[in-house]
Amino acid sequence: MGNYLTDIAIVIPALNPSERMVTLVKQCKEAGFENIILVDDGSSIENRIHFKTCKELYHCRVLRHVVNFGKGMALKSAFNHILENRPDIMGTVTVDCDGQHVLKDIITCAKLVCEHPDELILGCRQFDNPKIPWRSRFGNKLTCRIIRLLCGIAISDTQTGLRGMSRELIAKHFANTKGERFEYEMNMLLCAKENQIPFHEFPIETIYLENNESSHFNPFIDSIRIYKVFLKFMLSSFSSFILDISLFYLLRFILFPIVGETTEISFLGIHILLLTFLRNVIARLGSSLYNFTINKRQVFHNDSKDIKILFRYYTLCICQLLISTLLVDYTLHFIPFRTVRKCIIDTILFMISFQIQREWVFKRN
Repeated sequence: MGNYLTDIAIVIPALNPSERMVTLVKQCKEAGFENIILVDDGSSIENRIHFKTCKELYHCRVLRHVVNFGKGMALKSAFNHILENRPDIMGTVTVDCDGQHVLKDIITCAKLVCEHPDELILGCRQFDNPKIPWRSRFGNKLTCRIIRLLCGIAISDTQTGLRGMSRELIAKHFANTKGERFEYEMNMLLCAKENQIPFHEFPIETIYLENNESSHFNPFIDSIRIYKVFLKFMLSSFSSFILDISLFYLLRFILFPIVGETTEISFLGIHILLLTFLRNVIARLGSSLYNFTINKRQVFHNDSKDIKILFRYYTLCICQLLISTLLVDYTLHFIPFRTVRKCIIDTILFMISFQIQREWVFKRN
């Protein structure tokens, strides 16, 4: 790839920006960046003056949303504009509008896009500084640990807004990645992992102005959007458990008269054992088929009709059951209560199961 100043576009999504955005654009322009694209994501009329200033003084391209669609949609609007109208732009660097990214890091990111067009470039903040707002430190560290545990993505900053990517990666993957708001940035990481796109991290200066009050990130609402895939997996498992218990209970009233009338073997309660066994098998089969369907369609969005997926799913279920039984009986003996041991072990296996289902059972080709 050629000259980073001419071939790389700086993309800045913004909602009700301040003068800091104008300062940022001025610095980028003075550094020699020729293509700066601003996305006005539904800013109020009084805040549009900053976009007008950037357009008139620094010749920026301004894309406008009439209402606030979210950061994900703002980024995708810029990406689609580049793909459809700017064949000369060979890559982008996304930058937050609030002055948290310094010019030298933006330049580094642009250069890395030119040097590594097949990788997703991430400018990662350092979260050991106690001056960083607690919600940013807590949110990022928690997210990094969860993503590493459940998805095998080992990066140090999952929510960084300073990202670089080539035109090819945008066209093949990121322009169509799902998500409208802050969850889009998380989905980009998951998309990169699914498509074996390497991550290239580099450390950046960490700046938080006015305790990060300019951020539109809502720790509760946007965290739910970010963790949506995990929450759906948990709800799927919990609802399957409820269905299993319900079926087991209801089958008692359906099968008991049949087994009681058709079998004459009552020695040592054999017909009761038969009834319990049938209830267990039917209830588990019904709940597992329900869980398979929900996970396939709603959690991992796999539309394939390949029967091998069902085979892989039940292989995992059987292995998980056997491993759980063995571990409960032969490990954690310092915990005297078997039920407590089972809860701990099954929780660990549940988290491992999520990753296996994502990376093997329901992995899309």
